[in-house]
Amino acid sequence: MYAYQDSTFVYEGQQHWRAEPDRPRWQLWIRFVLTVLVLPVWWLLLLVVALAAIVVAMFAEILTIIPGFERGADRAMDAVIGKVSVWPRWAVTWPELRHEGDTAFHAARVDAFLDKWTKHASKPRAPKKPAPSPECEVPWRKYRGVGGAYVVEAAARRGWELRPSDPAEEIRLWWSAASGAGATGPGVAGPGAMMPGTVGPGASGYPPAGTA
Repeated sequence: MYAYQDSTFVYEGQQHWRAEPDRPRWQLWIRFVLTVLVLPVWWLLLLVVALAAIVVAMFAEILTIIPGFERGADRAMDAVIGKVSVWPRWAVTWPELRHEGDTAFHAARVDAFLDKWTKHASKPRAPKKPAPSPECEVPWRKYRGVGGAYVVEAAARRGWELRPSDPAEEIRLWWSAASGAGATGPGVAGPGAMMPGTVGPGASGYPPAGTA
């Protein structure tokens, strides 16, 4: 079964990695209308909050002389940012409304997302420029229609490793080539590596990529 384990993290068992159940059509339409009406206001609110945070940070620089203030401020900021989402879970876009229950569509969506990040991660390092980021975070809304199992298998085929993740929120990946010696890649078992075939199309309900 798919699992990444260390002393604090265990998500094991097929139930954590399967696709979400299809939502009723009437519910999707309500969510879509709310998305069209509310989401622009939400984005504007996030912009205002971001600008306010910048202003507060400029004045807070004066208070860094207080012992422990900077560390506490960083924790508070991380806690706030961690709970804010540009795309709320209740939002439904027009393609999502049209393709609810279409596993081929959602599989292709995951493939396109992974292909983009694979191209970015495998790009040669330019002289005097930082190396491409070896990390990739796949948001829940990208794979809700096929499940985290499909993301892990599709990512392994492209050379990514699974990192500690909550499949109900996002799946975090690491580009294997960036690990150097001892890296785990497709078909290589290591700490946290995925064992191909442990959860497949028959168990998770998604089709192979590119099939209907």
